[in-house]
Amino acid sequence: MRVVWLGILAAFFFASSFVLNRSMEVGGGHWIWSSALRYFFMIPLLGILVVVRGNLKPVWQEIRRQPGEWLLWSTVGFGLFYAPLCASAIYAPAWLTAAGFQTTILAGMLLSPLFFFIRQTPDGPVRERGRIPRSVLLIALMMLLGIGLMQIGQAQSSSVGASWQGIVLILIGAIAYPLGNRKMMEVCDGRLDAFQRTLGMSIASLPFWIVLSVIGLIQYGLPAEEQTIQAFLVALFSGVVATVLFFGATDRVRHHPARLAAVEATQSLEVVFTLLGEWILLGVILTSIGMWIGLILVIGGMVVNAWLSARSN
Repeated sequence: MRVVWLGILAAFFFASSFVLNRSMEVGGGHWIWSSALRYFFMIPLLGILVVVRGNLKPVWQEIRRQPGEWLLWSTVGFGLFYAPLCASAIYAPAWLTAAGFQTTILAGMLLSPLFFFIRQTPDGPVRERGRIPRSVLLIALMMLLGIGLMQIGQAQSSSVGASWQGIVLILIGAIAYPLGNRKMMEVCDGRLDAFQRTLGMSIASLPFWIVLSVIGLIQYGLPAEEQTIQAFLVALFSGVVATVLFFGATDRVRHHPARLAAVEATQSLEVVFTLLGEWILLGVILTSIGMWIGLILVIGGMVVNAWLSARSN
């Protein structure tokens, strides 16, 4: 149950990125800088934490051991996750982006057969291919139904083209995040803690962010001071605090597919936290009964999922 609470706390801090990204978009900031600045700020912040803990050397050793794997899956898990999410802020309010991103719950479970887990048996540990847990899958489908209702309500108040563009970008990020995270857990195999792995992935994804920043500099110039400050807050709250909490929770249950899926499902609460934040800061509220029903389904699925996780423990 403790890992579920860590996931919920991570969802609270992750929600800040959706609200602040939308705020930067409304304020005229470009999504390229919203995404790239987060990781430029994350590296020194995480670096200080890892150095203080005396754990920097193992990070370099792991990256040197498999540089290609680190470069590829860090770019997928961070670059192809966050850049599309920032771009989706052009087409949708923050709460809807957060809601659409919850398809990562289903994506994470469907990706389970691509990975191997260690199961303890009377004869010793056995390496098994992951399976899709049916009970958690049903809960995820219930939550996704709720997300669908909220999406339909939003589509009625915006252009169809813009709605689909936003959905495609969100789906790319929702698939890339669990794929990159799980692949890097497989590469590290428990040799790095959450702080170290997050720092290593941030460093390994730097080539992607540098290329993106050069494009942004040439086409749009330097970011404004307000956008820079907000990007720093995103890096601190979402990039460092939330990511470390979430990675720490998933690391603890990496050999238990059902519990891993339960931790990933806690991210559905990002919708609730984002909605509250956007209402307080930007004055955005849900405007239809369908949206509220969808929100209730998401929260209900989260509660049932947490209960199942506690019972399994």
